[in-house]
Amino acid sequence: MKRHIPNLITLLNVFFGCVAVVFAVLNRLELAALFVFLGILCDFLDGLAARLLDVQSELGVQLDSLADMITSGLVPGIVMFQLLAMSMSGGWNLDFSVEVSETMFWTTGKFTPLPFLGFVITLASAYRLAKFNIDEDQATSFIGLPTPANALLILSLPLILLYHQNDVLNSIVLNQWFLIGTTLLSAFLLNARIELFALKFKNWSFKDNALRYVFIIVSLVLLITMQYLAVPIIVAFYILSSLVNQWGAKA
Repeated sequence: MKRHIPNLITLLNVFFGCVAVVFAVLNRLELAALFVFLGILCDFLDGLAARLLDVQSELGVQLDSLADMITSGLVPGIVMFQLLAMSMSGGWNLDFSVEVSETMFWTTGKFTPLPFLGFVITLASAYRLAKFNIDEDQATSFIGLPTPANALLILSLPLILLYHQNDVLNSIVLNQWFLIGTTLLSAFLLNARIELFALKFKNWSFKDNALRYVFIIVSLVLLITMQYLAVPIIVAFYILSSLVNQWGAKA
């Protein structure tokens, strides 16, 4: 029975991802973000349960990637689609997806496929997850930004719009060039040959896990002081601290 527990947690991730897809399509992006977070929590817990129960399996590995494809691949693509569409409409609107029609893709009489660019994130996530499944070099670290971290980065953007209520931030987040740049940067980071540390503790020793403890403490301080605006900073800190750690190890 215990060998099924991690897979059941992974299936819960799939369920939360499906719910997040529905809310993302309805443009209830704050609820989509909530269920993505719950899915990512399950993504952490299924691996932890598999290690604690010593029931790791190839099925679990494949199922985990399929769950991530929905929660951390498809949902961020839909969210970016919505943000790009909103940038064309002139601003944030919770009822945007209900009110608009096919005219959202037309400007000055010409078809504008810009919102669909958001699905580049989904394509890059699929490619990354496929590579991860056959890459034996990512057992203790990651090559490229993990899809859950990227999903949190993308989902933080509508939360910044909704909860920070800052005109300067709103003008940045809903700037088309910012969103295009974020989409392309996201796709690049997902598949970049950058080694990033994993938050997997083999023991609780500070000496063996100093970087992980520092990262967690700094992240908590940033979240408490800056709320959702902290998420992009935490992702940047994650990448930079990994690079510095690599350079230090090679020195």
